[in-house]
Amino acid sequence: MLTKYGRKGASSRLRSYQYVRWLKKHGWAVEVNNLFCDDYLENSYSGRWVRRNLNVLGAYLRRLISLFSVRQYDLIWIEYEVFPYFPALVERILSCLQVPYIVDYDDAVFHRYDMSRARLIRYLLSNKIDVVMKSSSLVVVCNEYLAERARSAGALNVLVVPTVVDLDRYGIAVKKGDESRKAITVGWVGSPSTSIYLEMLRPIIERLRKQFLVKFVVVGGTPEGWGELEWVEVIPWSEETEVEIISRFDIGVMPLDSTPWERGKCGYKIIQYMASGIPVVASPVGVNPDLVDGCGLLASTLDEWQVALHRLMSDPGLREKLGERGRMKVERSYSVSQTFPVIEKALEMIRSRAICVT
Repeated sequence: MLTKYGRKGASSRLRSYQYVRWLKKHGWAVEVNNLFCDDYLENSYSGRWVRRNLNVLGAYLRRLISLFSVRQYDLIWIEYEVFPYFPALVERILSCLQVPYIVDYDDAVFHRYDMSRARLIRYLLSNKIDVVMKSSSLVVVCNEYLAERARSAGALNVLVVPTVVDLDRYGIAVKKGDESRKAITVGWVGSPSTSIYLEMLRPIIERLRKQFLVKFVVVGGTPEGWGELEWVEVIPWSEETEVEIISRFDIGVMPLDSTPWERGKCGYKIIQYMASGIPVVASPVGVNPDLVDGCGLLASTLDEWQVALHRLMSDPGLREKLGERGRMKVERSYSVSQTFPVIEKALEMIRSRAICVT
């Protein structure tokens, strides 16, 4: 596995590391080579750019050295690309050497190149991810938006596998006591880079606080100025504590802008909320409508967000009903126990050169 990050990187943790235990349990020998260590993300989020850039130099050198041993493996599992912001030379070489590789996407990373503000990047790398996809034995993506790009790039084998949770970690949140006498907790889980989407909710929550006792919990994000508000609790993200914190939510939210980048997202935080039996309000962007259908509410405009949140805040019974539906939906379709057999079957077919995936 050539992952982009260590376990602190959500994409790597959920799309790659989550399957290591399952693969080993079923007889696969797996070695993981992450490009960036956890220090890279910490330096990025903290604005320590000099340290981050030094991390990049060391990371690229370590990965380059590791590539000399690729022919000893039956399969190479690549997250996004081997070297970000470099041409797809390594992927072309792997294809020429007939070293089978799969490439996995949970974001529209091709838009970092073909929609870059830098003209030189657009000129040199606009079709880079298309080349990576076309040269692969299999492209695994989390939604149809990404799958359509892979097909248009000429990828022969494309497999849609949603980003999922390990249900062994998630219990159903149980709300006890007099609901009318405690704060309604609205929660969001993400990273500093995605907390920008929260700004649209701030005036809405301010208005709703005139009618309800509301607490807003932000996990993993650093929205500017929010930490100064007495009704907001900002909590650092931790793999060990995230599930327990989510279980405290009464309502989970996922606001998004509607751009090509957001349409490539996989709605993972929605799945986390639903796995905990929590109702959702989300922007109808990308896969969100399919995920939320029957398990929560969709909202596009500020007025729609206010109406949706007001409806859930005023009706504990509706929150419970939608939460139960969400949990059942995750059990059916969005748990690692459901997606692993699909992944393993694809890997077996690639290894035996009998790939036939639609």
